[in-house]
Amino acid sequence: MFEMIQSGGWLMLPIIACSILALAIVAERFWSLQEKKINPPNLVAQVWQWHKSNSLSDEHIVALSNNSPLGRVLAAGLVNRNHPREIMKESIEEVGHQVIHELERYLNTLGTIASITPLLGLLGTVIGMIKVFAAITTQGVGNPTVLAGGISEALITTAAGLSVAIPSLIFYRYFRGKVDALVLKMEEEALKIVDVMHGERE
Repeated sequence: MFEMIQSGGWLMLPIIACSILALAIVAERFWSLQEKKINPPNLVAQVWQWHKSNSLSDEHIVALSNNSPLGRVLAAGLVNRNHPREIMKESIEEVGHQVIHELERYLNTLGTIASITPLLGLLGTVIGMIKVFAAITTQGVGNPTVLAGGISEALITTAAGLSVAIPSLIFYRYFRGKVDALVLKMEEEALKIVDVMHGERE
């Protein structure tokens, strides 16, 4: 493995760095974007019970805000529970934008890695082919060892770049879809509690 990395030339270093960073982001996002952490079950039911029993207090709202992203969104609406439905909805949307930004953390970096690693591999290919043609110019085609070294460098960097880019792109798309699904669920839950509190839903 080390010999292969060495054969790939100095461009293997940024490709390896990108692979380590991508792996760290994927692991972190898998941990952070768990359904139970973002949209805890029965949270809306708990809020409704507080409201129904007239026990919803500022302490409950603060605890709710610290509970989860869904809790933050619900808390933003509950702070304005004595205002019209439109005000509650606007408050939820404002906090929702902040929550979405946090859920998408590091995804742009992962997408960038998916975009640049094939280019790094391509650059390695170009450098390797330049070395091949430089060797042909100085030594002719009679020394296959020199030619093989340049071609090997070109192919290794290309393969390494694609090996990092393909899974990075797959996980980038996966996490984008997961964030969209989580946000949609949060919006549904938040609007449900707003409608219930204003008597527009059972």
